[in-house]
Parts: sequence; C-alpha cells; structure tokens
Amino acid sequence: MRPVTVLEEVSKPGGTASTPSRVRKPGRLVNGYRWWVPWVFLVPIVVLVLAFLVVPLFSGLFIAFTDWNVVSGIEGIRWIGLANFQELFQDDMFWSSIGRTLFYAGVGTPLTVAVGMLLGLALNQPMPARGLIRAIFFLPALVNTIAAGTVWLSLLHPTSGPVNQALTSLGIEDPPTWFVSQTWALPAIVIMSVWISAGYVAILVIAALQDMPPELYEAAKIDGAGAFRQFTTVTLPGLVPILTFLLITSFIGRSQTFGLIQFMTGGGPGDSTTVLSYYMYEAGFHSYRFGYAAAIGLMSMLGVLALSVGLFRLQRGRGLYT
Repeated sequence: MRPVTVLEEVSKPGGTASTPSRVRKPGRLVNGYRWWVPWVFLVPIVVLVLAFLVVPLFSGLFIAFTDWNVVSGIEGIRWIGLANFQELFQDDMFWSSIGRTLFYAGVGTPLTVAVGMLLGLALNQPMPARGLIRAIFFLPALVNTIAAGTVWLSLLHPTSGPVNQALTSLGIEDPPTWFVSQTWALPAIVIMSVWISAGYVAILVIAALQDMPPELYEAAKIDGAGAFRQFTTVTLPGLVPILTFLLITSFIGRSQTFGLIQFMTGGGPGDSTTVLSYYMYEAGFHSYRFGYAAAIGLMSMLGVLALSVGLFRLQRGRGLYT
C-alpha cells in the first residue's frame, strides 16, 4: 500500500498536516537567549571606557575652567571661567613650548615615517635571513624607554661617547655636546625617537606592500614603467592610507611625549626640551595648578585634532584605493 504524502493529506477535504513549528517563548530571542544576555558581556568594556576615557575627558574639560590646587580637595575647586585661557595666551612659556613641540613632532614625525618607509622597502626585497633582519630592526620599538635612554646617553656622551669620538676622528674639533647643550638636546631626542620608531613603521609598510595586487606592477611593466615610475604611480599611492595613519598616530604620540624627556633631560638644559606635554606636567605637579594644566591639555588636544582632520582631508583622493 502506497504511503500518503503530506501534500496529499493537506489536499484532502478537512485534511491537516502536523508540521513541527518552533514556538517563541516570551522574553527570549530566536536563538534561545534572553535579550539582555549579550549586554552582560559588554558591561566590563563599557565600565572601562567610562572609567578611563569618558569620565577623565569630561573631568579635564571641567577642571580647565577652574582654579584647583588638588591639595585643598574637591571643596577647593573654584570656577573661574576663561581666566586660565586668558593667562595661557599671554604666557611666553606656553608659546615657546608649542614651538618646541612643533619642532619635535613636526621634524621627528615625517623623518620617522620617511626612514621607516625606506627601511620597509628595503626589507621587503628578497635577502638571506630576512625574517631575522626584520626582527632586529623592529627590536628598538620593544625596548623599554629607560633602557634605550641609557644606551643613548652613553652613545652621545660629550667626551667619551663613540659618536663624538667618531666625529673627532673625522676632523670635527668641536662636536655637539648633545643632551647637555641647549641647542642640541632637542635634536638629539628627535634622533633617538626616530631610532625607536622607524622599525615599527617599517613593519606596517611591509604589510601594506605585501597586500598590494601584483597585477598593478605587471600592468605598469607592460606600459614600460621603470622602477622609479612604478614607485611613484603604484607603490606610493598604495601606501598613502598607511602613511597617513602613521603620520597622525606618530604626531599624536610625540605631542604627548613625557617619559622620554623626563628621563633624558628633565625638560632641560634650561627649558630647551620643555615641550607642551612636559609643561603641562610642570604646571600640574610642580606648581599644583591643575586647572591651568588642564587648559594646556585642552589646547593641545584641539591642536592635534585640527591637524588630524587636515591630514585626512589632504590625503583624500590621493591614494590608490581612495
């Protein structure tokens, strides 16, 4: 006897088909979890973001409009409006620290990105032990600031350092005194920062180079483009997004530099290495003027934000993928 199918059963007058159906329980999702379960897993990260980003940000904005020496406690906070910013615009030390910050970040950032890009292009070529060589160049980015600073203090020692001894052997009778010179201290820190960060830039450049489609280079070769032409029409436009990212993040990092300057020079000699971030530290933790220090930090944040937006707009449409 032939079995009756479901379709035939349904087609019969008054026939019904008992097909299994999933009943959604009240207060549950289709997958069986309550609607609030995913949010439970988000609570830790939300708490961390609030505690270490949102609350400090808005607290700093509020403190910038107050006069507070922190010693007097919360009760000592006094609202003074724009008085901190009025004093700031008349502070010669503030403007000079901006100039040093622009030199340190404005020279160090493009120099680091340029050196790292050239290093990445070189390390992307076939060579023996290429992985080991890449690791060696990346190693300075992993070294502790104190350890790196100790090495550079020895390298650039005015009398016994190998750098000055090499310069003397080349016929330079009066080599720079580096970290003890008001003229050379900041350039020496720039050189050191390039040494620390160039390997990190090179690794990201190598990753971007390996992600480029080889068909573009094949098409350029068919069109008769040489090595330089391929670099300017394929490689460089393809690197524009990652170079923009590195320029922005490097400038932000240098505008916030503190530990390196604190260990190497302590803002000196004189105030020759007192950049904006270090001046903010001195105003807050030396003079106990936390409202004034917060005003310095707010101005620094606005300046970096304006530069970041400008760089993003400048690179728009210039990259290979934009």
